[in-house]
Amino acid sequence: MQNKTLSVSQPNNNDPRGRLVAMLKACPPNEAATLLVSAESSLACEALAELNPSFSQDILSALPDEQRQAIVNSATPELAHQWERNRLFEAGTIGHFMEPAYAIFRPEITVDAAIEKLRTLVKTAFITYGYVTDSDCKLLGLVTMRDLLFAEREARLADIMLRDVFVFRPGMAVSEAMKLSLSRHYPVYPVCDEQEKLLGLVRGQAIFEAQAFEITAQAGSMVGVDKEERISTPMLRSFMFRHPWLQLNLLTAFLAGGVVALFQGTIDQLVILAVFLPVLAGQSGNTGCQALAVTLRGITLGEIRSGDSRRLVAKEGLLGAMNGAPVGIVSGIAMYVIASAQHSPHAVVLAMVVFLAMVGACTISGISGAIVPLTLKRFGTDPATASSIFLTTATDVVSMGLLLGLATLLII
Repeated sequence: MQNKTLSVSQPNNNDPRGRLVAMLKACPPNEAATLLVSAESSLACEALAELNPSFSQDILSALPDEQRQAIVNSATPELAHQWERNRLFEAGTIGHFMEPAYAIFRPEITVDAAIEKLRTLVKTAFITYGYVTDSDCKLLGLVTMRDLLFAEREARLADIMLRDVFVFRPGMAVSEAMKLSLSRHYPVYPVCDEQEKLLGLVRGQAIFEAQAFEITAQAGSMVGVDKEERISTPMLRSFMFRHPWLQLNLLTAFLAGGVVALFQGTIDQLVILAVFLPVLAGQSGNTGCQALAVTLRGITLGEIRSGDSRRLVAKEGLLGAMNGAPVGIVSGIAMYVIASAQHSPHAVVLAMVVFLAMVGACTISGISGAIVPLTLKRFGTDPATASSIFLTTATDVVSMGLLLGLATLLII
């Protein structure tokens, strides 16, 4: 069985494993597990070995116990042991992405003996480095293929291995591991526990793929599209994913409508204000979305450290005011022209109301765009989850409330 994680070529009609791998990749874990129920255990095992280890683990967890055990029994002892070990770690941690370390050697082994062992291992596994451990599986060093190629055949691995190897801990979050790997670019990273015992390997491609998926899922999460939803997701399941968020959005829209209803008398007397309600809502909404995008990017890349939140919120609020001022001037001029054309005696005051409302709405929208994801993160929730829905509510309520409230205060 070939255990080359993530490197899958385009399947042909005579490659059932390749076809199954392609089908599994196109589905979320629950649907992929359904596909494996009717597949032969050996074929399912080979297909899972081709996938990202974390995705394979999610699929195995979604299978019935009997089916999962049959697939595990079809795997090599190393792979079966690794699958069982990975179940001990939470999704989103390095431990969930581990694959077996096949090329493990003792320090006293010679280069010649190590090469002979590798000749057998490379037929069934994708080997990048050799790992030198003691009798307790404690990692002592790492051997590259280049060093094996040019070293004397009689040399011991202890004499040519690289010491002080960089390792990941199994409980480390993938996002944190990705930041640590950006300056290293190693193809494979060993994973060790606190006693430095070698638990498995993690391929750099696997963690970057996982993080890339999280980033691509953010755009959908912001508007209530579940990250499990794919193009191939059945219509009814997609409906169940999306509709609850639309009901929530409807509820928040009623809040904005309630604000307008509170100032119905003002609108009846100054109908011209209705023209500028969508203008303020649109501009403040865009300002908030800009702040939201920057904040989410900072959270994803780990750029927001302890104590940075207040500075970020203050910065986005100030940027909102700076952007709102010139936009407010243009909007105020537009209000003055329209009001004057209608011979309104309040043209100048209406222009000032629009200007102040625009600056205030953009300022608060910028602050909201930063606070919403930061608050969700603080409460342990995905900061991208429906952020746009909460932000839209805040910007609509504030922009409409400011415009109508200022008009009531200064004119009515």
